[in-house]
Amino acid sequence: MENEIQKLKESIQQADAIIIGAGAGLSTAAGFVYSGERFERTFGDFGRAYGFHDMYSGGFYPYGTQEEFWAFFSRNIWINRYMDAPKRTYEDLFKLVRDKDYFVLTTNVDHCFQKAGFDKKRLFYTQGDYGLFQCSKPCCKKTWDNEEMVRRMILAQGFVIGEHNKLSLPEGQTAAMRIPTELLPICPNCGRPLTMNLRSDDKFVEDEGWQAAAVEYEIWLTAHQHRKVVYLEIGVGYNTPGIIKYNFWQQVYRNEDAVYACLNMEESPVPDAIRERSIVISGDSSQIIQELVS
Repeated sequence: MENEIQKLKESIQQADAIIIGAGAGLSTAAGFVYSGERFERTFGDFGRAYGFHDMYSGGFYPYGTQEEFWAFFSRNIWINRYMDAPKRTYEDLFKLVRDKDYFVLTTNVDHCFQKAGFDKKRLFYTQGDYGLFQCSKPCCKKTWDNEEMVRRMILAQGFVIGEHNKLSLPEGQTAAMRIPTELLPICPNCGRPLTMNLRSDDKFVEDEGWQAAAVEYEIWLTAHQHRKVVYLEIGVGYNTPGIIKYNFWQQVYRNEDAVYACLNMEESPVPDAIRERSIVISGDSSQIIQELVS
């Protein structure tokens, strides 16, 4: 591993540019885990009442009312979008690339790149943003910032929002597991319910910001197709491999001066055609990134 980390360091130093392809594993490495102590602290009441044991499962539970649904999801959005990540993994990653010509392609929806200092104009969130609502129909190609709406839902459940946007309850108090009906998010355009701007079906809204980021991404790829580029994939699995993993393999195959690098908890296979220009490092991405910037 030490040899591969040193090899990646040198590749980044010698590169004209670097593109990061980030999946859910990167945020997991940064401490955004969906189970265990983090789940119990914020969702223990939901777990006991409905019988699930992690945030992911809770997202699919058939809640009986919209008031219960949004009590769960307002907490989910707040701690996974507005609360700071437990570790400084994203900040370390920014240190690694901030002086390079970089771009970020990610399927994550938690906004961690921007909070760490990455330039918004160099980011493409392909699958949406937990910080945006869209019409559930949808009636238009618009999205709305949801921080204030979600904040009101959180406070209505009895939580106190503290430093770094952490949630806590006053001593002896339990959280409400439903929000007041008047706080249900409604589309300002047509009056239908709002929903999260997440790609889960053909109703996903690709708003002006999404379209602009898609164009910037294509411009960046075209401008760098014959330059020394490190395609750095971090924490990408096989739920949607065509967005980052297969895409990066193809880009490296077409460009003989490019290097493919993969950081993942488990060893990831690499096509024979690019194996000699590939660096695969298995382990905790947070620790690996720390070593890369040290």
